[in-house]
Amino acid sequence: MGWQVLTCIQTHDKRRVLGQEPDPDNDIDTNIMNVKQYITETGLRARSAARLMAKAQTATKNDALTGIASILRAESASLMQANALDMDAARKNRIEPAMLDRLVLNPSRINAMAEGLEQIAALADPVGEVSNMHYRPTGIQVGKMRVPLGVVGIIYESRPNVTADAAGLCLKSGNATILRGGSEAIHSNQAIAACIRQGLKQAGLPADAVQVIETTDREAVGYLLQMPEYVDVIIPRGGKGLIQRVSEQAKMPVIKHLDGICHVYIDDSADLTKAVDIAMNSKTHRYGVCNAMECLLVAESIAPVVLAKLAPLYAKAGVEIRGCDKSRKILPDIKAATDQDYATEYLAPIMSLRIVSGLDQALEHIDQYGSKHTDAIVTENFVNAQRFLAEVDSSSVMVNASTRFADGFEYGLGAEIGISTDKFHARGPVGLEGLTSQKYIVIGNGHVRK
Repeated sequence: MGWQVLTCIQTHDKRRVLGQEPDPDNDIDTNIMNVKQYITETGLRARSAARLMAKAQTATKNDALTGIASILRAESASLMQANALDMDAARKNRIEPAMLDRLVLNPSRINAMAEGLEQIAALADPVGEVSNMHYRPTGIQVGKMRVPLGVVGIIYESRPNVTADAAGLCLKSGNATILRGGSEAIHSNQAIAACIRQGLKQAGLPADAVQVIETTDREAVGYLLQMPEYVDVIIPRGGKGLIQRVSEQAKMPVIKHLDGICHVYIDDSADLTKAVDIAMNSKTHRYGVCNAMECLLVAESIAPVVLAKLAPLYAKAGVEIRGCDKSRKILPDIKAATDQDYATEYLAPIMSLRIVSGLDQALEHIDQYGSKHTDAIVTENFVNAQRFLAEVDSSSVMVNASTRFADGFEYGLGAEIGISTDKFHARGPVGLEGLTSQKYIVIGNGHVRK
């Protein structure tokens, strides 16, 4: 198992990861080529594959997904061998423990990747779905048909499982995809890519429908972002720096979210038991995720009772609270919150707290400091719940539920490619439907416009 990943790419077929012979019909070139040439060739191949994927039958796509799942399980030892190279390099580079945990592949995680692909295969295929067909006064029928986006570029960090998840979602939605994983997972991603390639070929689909970029050179991302003629949409998954770079440099549409500054507002008519459970789960279930609560808002009339229940629980969980002046009168030991705190996605056991006069002030706070990701209200007041749903301008708005539910799997999407806080096309967790668009279709019977 070995290949060079340099500023210039040494040609090899990904199937070597599995100890198989190269496919001479699919070599990028027999010579070393520079990064720009390589990325351009990747784009050309993806565009060609996208045309074939757009007309692929559902059964064929499902065969590919279940076939890839079987290959992943069969090649578990090879995948872990490749992952060991990445883990050794990460330890030598003193990568932080949290990233090491995200990077590791083991039998359980490999099986989870396979199960994820099987779940995607079981989902309804959105491609070709026709809706809103109706007759116009002229006699023509007008409606919409759901179609793939084309070529989806995905740039992500750390987690090798994203390679399988992203490939599976793009495959089922009839797209070709170009995947660019983090340099820390280069061997793992190429090993997974080899399994995907084999599964596509066995199902009779173009192997180039899923291409994982083989170079760790940062220039590769720059070239990819400058190819709207080959790439229809870019999806960045990673830290704020990555997403900002992609948003600033991309010449094609970007599906993204920059921050997950999520709020829970405990209304003055909230059920106390629900409020405590939701506020705790939203913050402490997992800290380093985009749908974790970062700011708790509490109605002034019930703040003393609510905080008396919550403060000891947060303290026991090791959560640091930074609060407003009113909240510090109730909890004098907490730190003072600043405007910057309210605008911060901590991704850590730290949270901000503000006591508000009621729903109106809570809505104003969310509008000022929120990131349009996920916000929740805890209330037994139907009118307040309806106002919150209507007036909070976020991709997910919840009533009496933890913000941690803002997730593709929990929404019944099977998986997600990411979460979008944009206001066009895809919004919220992006699953199969978010990887498609709609085009108008018109059916006539010799009709001409007069």
